[in-house]
Order: sequence, then structure tokens, then C-alpha cells
Amino acid sequence: MEAVPKSTSSVTSEVTSTPSGDEAELRAIAVHLARTAAAHVRARRPEVFGPDGARVAGDVQTKGHPTDPVTIVDTETEELIRRLLADLRPGDPILGEEGGGSLAGGARDTVYWVVDPIDGTVNFLYGIPGYAVSVAAVRDGHPVAGAVVDVARASTYSAGLGLGAQREDADGSIEQLRCTPVEKASLALVATGFAYGPHRRTEQAAILAEVLPNIRDIRRLGAAALDLCFVASGRVDAYYEHGLNAWDWAAGALIAAEAGARVVLPPATSPGAAGDLVVAAAPGIADELIALLDRAGATEPIPDA
Repeated sequence: MEAVPKSTSSVTSEVTSTPSGDEAELRAIAVHLARTAAAHVRARRPEVFGPDGARVAGDVQTKGHPTDPVTIVDTETEELIRRLLADLRPGDPILGEEGGGSLAGGARDTVYWVVDPIDGTVNFLYGIPGYAVSVAAVRDGHPVAGAVVDVARASTYSAGLGLGAQREDADGSIEQLRCTPVEKASLALVATGFAYGPHRRTEQAAILAEVLPNIRDIRRLGAAALDLCFVASGRVDAYYEHGLNAWDWAAGALIAAEAGARVVLPPATSPGAAGDLVVAAAPGIADELIALLDRAGATEPIPDA
């Protein structure tokens, strides 16, 4: 996986990580946590919103922008994951979207857990089947194990550093994941996402106008963790987005990389407000797509004004 250097349009810095031998164990824990949390999310949605999807006053709030919601189920689910981790891995630090935390301060070999209790909360809010639970183990700033559960489909994507990536569906069938063999960006189906703030959205729209004529088509799924897993499973050929936090990409980026994708990431400590770029692309189009993004100005950060 690569890092995007700050304030430059080139993508050159290489970030490597070496397996330590416990990746299979950490992967199993991530899968257990994500599946348990996903079952909670799946059960709670009809309880909170009712069979007709009605929203109960107080169950939905907003964060930094009026368009950025958080529900009672987000906070409940992260609390559940934190309680499970306290039993399974007491003392491991946790960074969660709702409960906070930090990836700094521990020893080099410290395992941090990076948690997004519901990635795709807007989809969850509207009942659109495109939201997930994401759990990753991060060491020395790099993901080493992770799981993403597509809640509505009960599909579990997982990976361990050096162990490959797989998807297990609700019927128990398992597929080892590989990116598509596409070799031309003009034939690539590319996923992307948009920020909640109007300034960044305006910049992202301008970039999209440059990218779209040069690819097959664009998909906007609404959940970064699933976008990255879809690159891994070949459901899209590539994905890019600005302004993600580590909890958005930590598990999905590892899954994509272990499936053969070329993955470009900011440092794990970089906040989403900095507006750095995340890219995952099938290897046959990675160079061409990154060059296209560079020409469109996408390799520059888009800070949240």
C-alpha cells in the first residue's frame, strides 16, 4: 500500500508492513466482532425505525454537517464492540468513529482496533441495503487484519496481512477474492463518494467531470468500506474518495490490497478534515487511473473548509 505525500500531485511514497505471525488470530477476532455487531444492527433497525421505517425523535442526530447523521444504533454498536474487545483483548487501544480514541502513543508493536460501527449511516437511515460494520487491527500505522460485514446481505469480507482476502456469504459459501483483470481505464467501472460539506463537494464534482469521460461509468454506493471490498471482489474496478478517516478505510483497504489491488492511502493518523485521497484500483489500470486523477487535480488534498 502506498501513501499520498502531502501537498504534491505525485504518488510515489511506498509504505510496507511485515507480517508478525498473529494476523490469523487478529483476523478471526475482527470477523467475530464485525459479525456480532452486524447482527445487532440488523436486529435493531426495525426496532428503532419500525416496519415502515419511521424515524423516532431523538434517535437521529447530526455531527459536523447537517447532512451527516448518527443514529442511536451507531453509538450502541460501537459500545458493544468496545465491550467485546475489553474481554477479548484487554488493554488494546480503540479508535472508533463515535467514541473517539487515538492511534498515537503506544509501542511500535501495539495493536490498535479501528472501528466504524455503521459505515453508510445515510443508507441505513433510509433503508437502502448498502451499510456495513468495519473492524480493523492496526499495527505501526498499518492495517494487519480486518473484517467488513455487509449488514443487509450478511456477507463477511475479511483479510489478514499476507493471508489473502475472502468473502463468506450468509449460506456459508466462501470465495477467495481477486480484483478484475481490466487493463484499460476506459473500460473501468469506478466507485467514488462525496463529502458532507459543500466546499469539498464542489471540488469533488469538478474532479468527477474530468474523470467520467475517460472511464466506463461511475457508481456512488455510499459506504467506503463496501466500496473497497467491491474492488477486492471485482464488483467495481476501482474506487477513489477524499476526506476519509482511518475507520472508513482501515479494514477495506487491507481487504482490497490482499485481493491484489493497488491501494493509495494517507497516514492512518491523518484526519478526514485534511481531505487526503484514498484510491484502490485493479492492478491493470492503477497507473493509468492514478495519472488520470493526477491530471484532474485529485491527488491534491481537499480540506474541509
